[in-house]
Amino acid sequence: MFENQRSAIDQAVKRQNDDYILNVNREEYIQHLVSEFSIEPIEIHKDGLSVSIHEEMIPAEMHPLSYFMDRGGSYPRDVLVFHLPFTGDQQLLKVRASTYSMSAPLITVEQGCICFKIINFNLEAQQIKQESERTIQSLEIQNGYLTNDLEKFNSSIEQHASRIFDARKEQLLNKNDLIASLGVPVRESGNKSSTFSVPAKRTKAIATKPKPQVTEKGYTPEPTLDATIYAQILKIIHDLGKQFERLPSTYSGKGEEHLRDHMLLILEPNFEGSATGETFNKSGKTDILLRHEGKNVFIAELKFWHGKKGFLDTISQLLGYLTWRDSKAAVVMFVRNKDFMAVLETAKECISEHNNYLGFVNEEDEGWYHYRFHVNDDKNREVKLSVMLFHIP
Repeated sequence: MFENQRSAIDQAVKRQNDDYILNVNREEYIQHLVSEFSIEPIEIHKDGLSVSIHEEMIPAEMHPLSYFMDRGGSYPRDVLVFHLPFTGDQQLLKVRASTYSMSAPLITVEQGCICFKIINFNLEAQQIKQESERTIQSLEIQNGYLTNDLEKFNSSIEQHASRIFDARKEQLLNKNDLIASLGVPVRESGNKSSTFSVPAKRTKAIATKPKPQVTEKGYTPEPTLDATIYAQILKIIHDLGKQFERLPSTYSGKGEEHLRDHMLLILEPNFEGSATGETFNKSGKTDILLRHEGKNVFIAELKFWHGKKGFLDTISQLLGYLTWRDSKAAVVMFVRNKDFMAVLETAKECISEHNNYLGFVNEEDEGWYHYRFHVNDDKNREVKLSVMLFHIP
């Protein structure tokens, strides 16, 4: 069963056309696959148990030994049928878990209920009740074993889907690289080639969800800041922010522009933006940019905390500067409020309200959080956004 499901995932990825794989937001598509191919376990609702009774002809061989019956004959007996409601795919009731009992009860499925029978061989009501409870307990134990298997499978889908998707995309990018290297005009629409990274020198050791829709035709190569360099940039900004916190008398009263210039002073000697000589620079009063061929591949916006609205507006302002796929950004908030922890909670709670919010990634440190956003009007163009808050009373 599980192998069939994995094969279905493989086929789902292979069926997508080349442009879709190259342009779709990877994380959103993987989460779509997870939601589509996860298997919901059976849930038994024993509080809805009911019983019906009818008469059947029971073979002599099924009677207790205390009954003296002629072999080969059948005799009328009352049969109690217990109806146990459940939700989930009834096909799962046919699946044997990795752990199972050889003495599982015989069941049938009728109208959304697991049904089992108890033949009344002059039994007392209490005896029938105890036997039905034992049967239900056995069914719950067996279902528990299967549920454990399903949970393990479901938790493996993301890794499997990611591997299949990444392999398909790498294959397409390599194919496009090969075609491009021939130096011959390409006849297909959408002249595609691999995404490239903006070079950065002197870096030393400084350090079911809906299926995404893709409207773009063809695949245009776009620069992307290398993840390692991005991490190093963030680490420098974070270390400087912590220095601001440790030396409040030095930085207290300084404006956003002064704090920004201090960060630029440290960042500039460590990174070069591209072969064209572009590097970190300032635009306006509060942002730090890393540009390539006139486009922003990294931007950090530095602001003082002025409440929830100001925070969300800062994110909107930052996103308005970014247009390329896989852009990377940071929002740095300097907090003067005495209750710094309350500000952290407000920021974490309200950020998901932003229209471009895609999801939370992880917490790097107290006051340092990573998120996934998208550029305006296109969820497939993802922005990796780091949010840092520093207490400078």
